[in-house]
Amino acid sequence: MTGSPTPTRPTAGKRPAAVLIGFMGAGKSTVGRLLADRLDVDFVDTDVELVRRTGRSIPEIFETDGVDGFRTIEENVVTDVLEHHGGVVSLGGGAVTTPGVRDALSGHRVVYLRVSPDRGFERVSGTDRPLLATADPAARYAELLAERTDIYSSVCTLEVDADAEPEAVAAAIVSELARELDVTTPEA
Repeated sequence: MTGSPTPTRPTAGKRPAAVLIGFMGAGKSTVGRLLADRLDVDFVDTDVELVRRTGRSIPEIFETDGVDGFRTIEENVVTDVLEHHGGVVSLGGGAVTTPGVRDALSGHRVVYLRVSPDRGFERVSGTDRPLLATADPAARYAELLAERTDIYSSVCTLEVDADAEPEAVAAAIVSELARELDVTTPEA
């Protein structure tokens, strides 16, 4: 063999190309898939991975283990994925409320998909979201978003307006990542 082929997909042990954070309805999963396709890397949604590993739905985990139990499971999944996945990673909307997850994000390229309360709630309205199971889910959505906005901003390295269509959001992220690489890549 004259040389090993250059892989187009990242291998285990590489740092993620980008980690998407933001509140529910920001489009993390949709944008994450589009971004991964544009970057030609794999995509992992930690909520999907959490369900796969536990064999239980997120509402079921909330019901049986409570919020704290869910956050512990989530933290374990997120830290493992961040250590072993080299593509695009999407975190659950509340993952960054856990100090261990915030610590694990240190040194990563973290993209905050910032969504307005109206647009975000429009996207999740009618879905099975345990945290919105209240008499007034729209008010609860706005309240939780307001509580978490500073946390999202504090851990991100890039903020992107996620009210736009997912294709436009993914394109904006690619543009910013390209600009970042142009600035940080030393000339040959």
